[in-house]
Amino acid sequence: MTMETPGLPPDGPVDANSQHQHTRSHQSRALAPIVALRPKQWIKNLLVFVAPAAAGTLSHKNVRTDTLLAFVAFCFVSSAVYLFNDLRDLDSDRAHPKKRNRPLAAGTLSPTLAVIELIIFGVGGLVVSLTIPGGRLFIVLLVYLAINVAYAMKLKQEPVIELACVASGFVLRAVAGGVAANAKLSVWFIVVVSFGALFIVTGKRLAELPREGVAGEQRAVLRRYTKSFLESVITLSLTAMIVAYCLWAFTDTGLAGRALGREVYIQLSIVPIILGSLWALRLLDGGEGGTPENLAYHDRFLQICALSWVVLIFIGVYT
Repeated sequence: MTMETPGLPPDGPVDANSQHQHTRSHQSRALAPIVALRPKQWIKNLLVFVAPAAAGTLSHKNVRTDTLLAFVAFCFVSSAVYLFNDLRDLDSDRAHPKKRNRPLAAGTLSPTLAVIELIIFGVGGLVVSLTIPGGRLFIVLLVYLAINVAYAMKLKQEPVIELACVASGFVLRAVAGGVAANAKLSVWFIVVVSFGALFIVTGKRLAELPREGVAGEQRAVLRRYTKSFLESVITLSLTAMIVAYCLWAFTDTGLAGRALGREVYIQLSIVPIILGSLWALRLLDGGEGGTPENLAYHDRFLQICALSWVVLIFIGVYT
């Protein structure tokens, strides 16, 4: 005998479930234009604040305004790049176990709307950059766009070169902050950011390699890397980054020169840098570097190290 719930048709629960799925689908389509911009990735654009903060000029209202505009411009332009990549990789993303959930691959965002978004955000970011006198930020953004287009079209297939292309995005963000604030960029600061970026990008590639019992990322270039090679690059880049940080922080032409009488705080800043780097190295070695932005959002120890560094630099430079 079939038991039925009084007051409900036999297919009532199924209809409710179907309605719930329809509501979720509608919400996904409504949010798709925002999700496609990858706002979680905007955390990378905080790099634009580092150079003016280290220069001790972020306390000036006009510098804060120009740096914030540089941040907004990079958010716009980087989102345009993400849309361009998703449009170009649409077919391969649909076959990818994770990327198929992206709005374009999932079909919740039409290619036509994605192209409109790409144009609006790409042009919008360039226009925002022109509000900062000198036009140097505009040039930095053009270089960023040119590298990313070349990467998407061809260079992502070339080992080592593709690492440099992705790492250059971090470097250009840091440079953008310096040119927006009209701050003189220390050569050692550029070296720190460059090797730090290479460390992060290589760690991402290491996490994407197939491991025992774990499928790897579907990138053609990964076939031209070995685990030992990527591990060597990580070690090299981390060592160079820490040495360069010491030279940037402890010399009179670097951070120490702006912390007269408070050099001890700048010297102490190496502690969270080393501890955070070793912690990140442990995570990368365990294959957890596939989504670096997730580590920034969720790893409490890395957050504590970053906050400690900010506090020490603030005391050393601004008090």
